[in-house]
Amino acid sequence: MIVRSLADIKGTAQDVAAPTWVSRRLLLARDGMGFSLHETIIFAGTETHIHYRNHLEAVYCIEGEGEVETVADGRVHAITPGVTYALDRHDEHYLRARTELRLVCVFNPPLTGREVHDEKGVYPLLSEAAD
Repeated sequence: MIVRSLADIKGTAQDVAAPTWVSRRLLLARDGMGFSLHETIIFAGTETHIHYRNHLEAVYCIEGEGEVETVADGRVHAITPGVTYALDRHDEHYLRARTELRLVCVFNPPLTGREVHDEKGVYPLLSEAAD
């Protein structure tokens, strides 16, 4: 059994920050679950361009208000507590936070914990063996 708390993650290599967000990576590829699990905070007043070409992601909003806009069709969806969205087609999108968003995110394939968005909003596909 794996038991972790946010307190275990904060301030470690699994507490990854970028200009518009911070991701606390609770379960990673090395845990062998077949997915990774993250608490992600999106900072208020920010916009993040994301395009997970190598991963599928499901997101559940716990706190805050924002929106997600899919690039392909320009559709905008409100994000509020209790809303889930799933990027089931590797959807390129913009995530905007009106207030601070607290999200629970699941990735398949699981992240190793070392990923950061590139200039196109993509996480590279890393193997656990990579350094």
